[in-house]
Amino acid sequence: MTIKSRKHESAAVSRSSLTNLVPVDAAPFKRPSSLFFVWSTILVVWLVSLLPWRNWALVPDVLMLVIVFWSLHEPHRVSMLTAFVFGLLMDVHDAGLLGAQALAYVLVVYGTLVLSRRILRFNVVVQAIHLLPVFVLGPGLARLIHAWLMGSWAGWDWLWSALLTLLLWPLADVLLLMPQRRLDEADASTV
Repeated sequence: MTIKSRKHESAAVSRSSLTNLVPVDAAPFKRPSSLFFVWSTILVVWLVSLLPWRNWALVPDVLMLVIVFWSLHEPHRVSMLTAFVFGLLMDVHDAGLLGAQALAYVLVVYGTLVLSRRILRFNVVVQAIHLLPVFVLGPGLARLIHAWLMGSWAGWDWLWSALLTLLLWPLADVLLLMPQRRLDEADASTV
């Protein structure tokens, strides 16, 4: 071996030492959201959902979006029971078939919880792509059952509403995780 090759090998060994390892996720451990913040966002969105604009055909279901978001990020605080209760409240408010919205909310939250370990590994845009079948199949099954029980098909407006709801996923991520990001930035500045 020549002296040049030995220097090259020693440089390669020093570059591959354990001190040069970089963690996969450099962000600190995710701290849980405040219980007050989680439930206040759900209650505020529920109250806003009681306004008459919700009955328009192409309006996104923001309440379902917020419940799904918190069930993904805080599954111990927001569960399928929460989705069922708020779905029933919306069914009573809409004076429709009792349980139709509750079924849709529970199916979407269930699908999100089944995929949660996979979804949380990706960025917001890829999360929305993974949630596309969940946001379409949950309300779709509920609409099929509703059409079977009522004897008439209501149309495909629910599909556009589901897609518009899904398009709001990045905005929900920015707004609902803002307090944690501010706390993480404050912790990073003190180090």
